[in-house]
Amino acid sequence: GGDHTITYPILQALAAKHGPLGLVHVDAHTDTGDTALGEKIYHGTPFRRCVEEGLLDCSRVVQIGIRGSSYDPDPYEYSRQQGFRVVPAEECWMKSLQPLMGEVRAQMGDKPVYLSFDIDGLDPAYAPGTGTPEIAGLTPAQALEIIRGCKGLNIVGCDLVEVAPMYDVSGNTALLGANLLFEMLCVLPGVRTL
Repeated sequence: GGDHTITYPILQALAAKHGPLGLVHVDAHTDTGDTALGEKIYHGTPFRRCVEEGLLDCSRVVQIGIRGSSYDPDPYEYSRQQGFRVVPAEECWMKSLQPLMGEVRAQMGDKPVYLSFDIDGLDPAYAPGTGTPEIAGLTPAQALEIIRGCKGLNIVGCDLVEVAPMYDVSGNTALLGANLLFEMLCVLPGVRTL
């Protein structure tokens, strides 16, 4: 719940315990902006703050589903400069993400990983109840492939953010979000599933 700002203090606490973390980040946006309306802490800036504080192992950060309009000719430049792997949404269109997740598991290794899932990573046809929807996003089936593809990783925490009930007239966004959170619980270390 909440907006993506909540991930910042969570990663501060987890990094204090585990050291710099790997990150599987599903989102329409990189959330690496510097400021918005003069504020440095805001839902479009958490991962820049995390980099600045050394909370992330930048060689083990992957951002999946990134897309949308931008005020910058290269909106992914900051992420790439840090060593993040950026997987734009168009690289995900009309295909299974199981091969990608095999690569992600190899990249993450056995060190601690955090999974952060912004509901706007999904196409607004499936998840309209969010504040910053972007067309041409991921499908629910691809979301499941990403989350289930994290099974076996040393996941030390996870979140699902940016569900906005006031925009969720049908309730489908909340339903999808609840199911994705259930799936995240199922891939935590030590959880046995059938």
